Amino acid sequence: MTPDHFTELLAQEGFAKPVLVEREANGSWDEHSHPFEAKALILSGEIRICTANGSEHTFRKGDVFHLKAHEPHSEFYGPTGVCYLAGRKVGI
Repeated sequence: MTPDHFTELLAQEGFAKPVLVEREANGSWDEHSHPFEAKALILSGEIRICTANGSEHTFRKGDVFHLKAHEPHSEFYGPTGVCYLAGRKVGI
């Protein structure tokens, strides 16, 4: 999926214009949640996301991940870090 196609998809689904997110190599973010729904397209590198229900998945270039609002999760960034486009949608 191209970044342009992803941006169009987000708009159709009611997400705000995506922002570019870059995270450092071998970094992590302990368990947290966001007050918004998030959908992201990986542009480079990789990210492993672990949710509170025990689900764990690694996303790489071209993959899309989706997190519900208030979904507890932790993040682990690959050896080259990760760069992704992230769209956010605040619930009503």
